[in-house]
Amino acid sequence: MLAYRHAFHAGNPADVLKHVVLLRALHLLAAKPKALSYVDTHAGAGSYQLAERMSQRLGEYMEGVGSLWQREDVQHALVDGSPGKLPEAVLDYLRAVLGLNPDGALRVAPGSPLLAAGVLRADDPMRLFELHPADFRALQSTFARRRQTTVRQADGFAELKSVLPPPSRRGLVLIDPSYELDADYTRLLVALRDALERFATGVYLVWYPLLQSLESQRISKRLRALAPGAWMDAQLWTAPARADGYGLMGSGMFVLNPPFGLPQALREAGPWLAKALGRDGAGRFVQDAHTP
Repeated sequence: MLAYRHAFHAGNPADVLKHVVLLRALHLLAAKPKALSYVDTHAGAGSYQLAERMSQRLGEYMEGVGSLWQREDVQHALVDGSPGKLPEAVLDYLRAVLGLNPDGALRVAPGSPLLAAGVLRADDPMRLFELHPADFRALQSTFARRRQTTVRQADGFAELKSVLPPPSRRGLVLIDPSYELDADYTRLLVALRDALERFATGVYLVWYPLLQSLESQRISKRLRALAPGAWMDAQLWTAPARADGYGLMGSGMFVLNPPFGLPQALREAGPWLAKALGRDGAGRFVQDAHTP
């Protein structure tokens, strides 16, 4: 959907959860020497300047990465190298953010592909899709010099099948649509079902919003029904329900074929994030997993 720009929401609590899960999954997969492919169906602009109009308009990053950045324990961990009680998966994410803000002032929020590139090896392939022309140009510029990287202005749902299975038969696919159209829920399931037929052993990370709409309430159950093997479902609730029925209450990350160690990492990171980012008593973390 060309009206959607992720810059309005970059760095918010949903982004934090998505990026904590993504980075931990990639670190676990990259520990093995065989090539690893990364596919991002809705890659966005790559990174986001928090001082620009779109990020400032809603200021959502102040409830997410901005809130974490102001914590004393986070600053001790980043500046003094004293992790304290910060979960390792959260610390990985914060160190990656610090890499884009080396002087300690939070000016840039990373997008998923930029975070992934920081973990992947130089020859690990990246396949990035973005439909919005302005975000596509920014993404293309960011990755112009990275080897084994393809950036395409295309519908990630439609094009996912064109890059599966990867030559190495090892890969992680991030599916992160805007869900501004109810049709996105159906398109997600169709694309994922086709992807699993082509590449059943791939690791798939699916972000979804926690809203009061029927489609949002059903998506977790529908993903579980679709999963042919092991899965993990992690939900971070950060805001109370609004009387008008609108607004994001939190978000979920559904992982098919989760790498060994990922559920345990989230069991440690999730409650910490819920306590750190929850507003008005709404912070809670719920995780479920299935291993055949």
